Amino acid sequence: MRGAKSAKWVAIAAVVALGATACGGGGGDKGDDSKAAVNPAGKFSVEVGEPQNPLQPANTMESNGSIVIKSLFSQLVSYDEKGNIVYVNAQSVDTKDNKTYTVKLKSGWKFHDGTPVTATSYVKAWNWAAAPANKQTNSFWFSDIAGYDEVAPAKGKPKATEMSGLKVVDDSTFTITLNKAIPYYVYKLGYEVFSPLPESFYKDPKAAGEHPIGNGPYKFVSWAHKKQIEVAKFDGYQGPDKAKNGGVIFKNYTNLETAYEDLKSGNVDVLRQIAPKDLPVYKSDLGTRAVDKAYSAIQTITPAFYTKQWKGINAKVLQGLSMAIDRNTITKTVLQGTREPATGWVAKGVLGYEPNAGGDVFTYNPTKAKQLIKDGGGVPGNAITIQYNADGGHKEWVEAVCNSITNATGVKCAGDSKADFQADLDARDAHSVKSMYRSGWVLDFPMNANFIRDLFGTKSDGNTSGFSNKKVDADIAAADTASSLADSEKKYQDIEKELVNYMPSIPLWYYKVNAGYSDKVTGVDYAQDGDPILTGVQVKK
Repeated sequence: MRGAKSAKWVAIAAVVALGATACGGGGGDKGDDSKAAVNPAGKFSVEVGEPQNPLQPANTMESNGSIVIKSLFSQLVSYDEKGNIVYVNAQSVDTKDNKTYTVKLKSGWKFHDGTPVTATSYVKAWNWAAAPANKQTNSFWFSDIAGYDEVAPAKGKPKATEMSGLKVVDDSTFTITLNKAIPYYVYKLGYEVFSPLPESFYKDPKAAGEHPIGNGPYKFVSWAHKKQIEVAKFDGYQGPDKAKNGGVIFKNYTNLETAYEDLKSGNVDVLRQIAPKDLPVYKSDLGTRAVDKAYSAIQTITPAFYTKQWKGINAKVLQGLSMAIDRNTITKTVLQGTREPATGWVAKGVLGYEPNAGGDVFTYNPTKAKQLIKDGGGVPGNAITIQYNADGGHKEWVEAVCNSITNATGVKCAGDSKADFQADLDARDAHSVKSMYRSGWVLDFPMNANFIRDLFGTKSDGNTSGFSNKKVDADIAAADTASSLADSEKKYQDIEKELVNYMPSIPLWYYKVNAGYSDKVTGVDYAQDGDPILTGVQVKK
């Protein structure tokens, strides 16, 4: 985001690969109703943090908010574990040229206020989200649609209030015309930014962000800020993923250690992640309720290129810092073998993932690290800091990375702790990061484009570092206009191999879900984006 599952920035220390088999404590309880009687009306609790922004679908680019948004809003499409498209609110999404897409909606869908979900519900919502006056953090996701530049021009006042590329045909049909053909566009439609909105939203969007009305499997109940958010099963839901429980309470935690203690004492039912200090013991503590499962996300550290320190920096300096990080030792010791050293910028488990895309720049080599830094003109000030959120279990590995860099190169390094994920994201958005920041990204859709275009394109919403390169932008444009999905995937692979020459970030490792759940629930499993599949959880009687 954790933004694009949003673009999603990941709050917690763990996020690795789709399709890998579970190990250790297992990949989650698939659920066996014969083992325990369940209460279909029972509610359960999940560990989260405070969302950064109001609960508006196009204003959420981090994992604490998106898990709630996903419970309240369903999309046109989703994906299965192999990356295949699954239709949800859409009956079909057809195209003959990869430029104009015709969307037909399933009948009978309603919002939580009882009003129908129509083609206008989508078109009006997207136009509203694209308008600069509405200040939605994910507005750039609509930039592919024809007419976006008139609604949200780079300079000057808007020339239009609606994108010319969106047309309502009838109540159940609308068309999307893009600026240029994009062969993978249907995949993007599974991201929360493309949610529909009811008419009531526009009367008071701010109030709607505090009390959202969606079309998803759960309906909103309440939000006690920095305490909890409660949602209840929506009985009128028409989707394929109807809730097997009565609702969810998203409990706010400021650190993962407290959440784990609450799990052991029965005060919270489902965790998204275990704190580093508890990784050595959680499997023995929880037994079959411990989860160790791969999913598609990556952890990096990113220079704030808008700062005096990194503006115009020679990429050799960043290559050197990368080679000063002993990923193998840190993942095996500090992170207890729960992570896998990264070898590129794209997470495992998505279309276009390619092993070792970054070459030897990700291999620990102190001698070469020092030489590269020297050849690149040195680290300005010979010191760096790494900003991180204190509520996400990052302190231990940040300190280990800093120690590795300092020991290998003599460059001073220290952590820069922010109180919580919201404060961390606010500092990034305000371009007030002092040096570097830790940046975890989880898939929004299962393709390598999501880890390249949506993070390193100059105008992309996920690009909060100030990185900008004309050749990378041109190559992204060429990949987006490829003749086929396979060709686009290949062109993005070529871009990834070139990123080593620019170093827009320093990848560290791929993540896993290392989590657990209480004995009060069954049917617990985790999706490709690392979030627990809320609708599948069953509450024991």
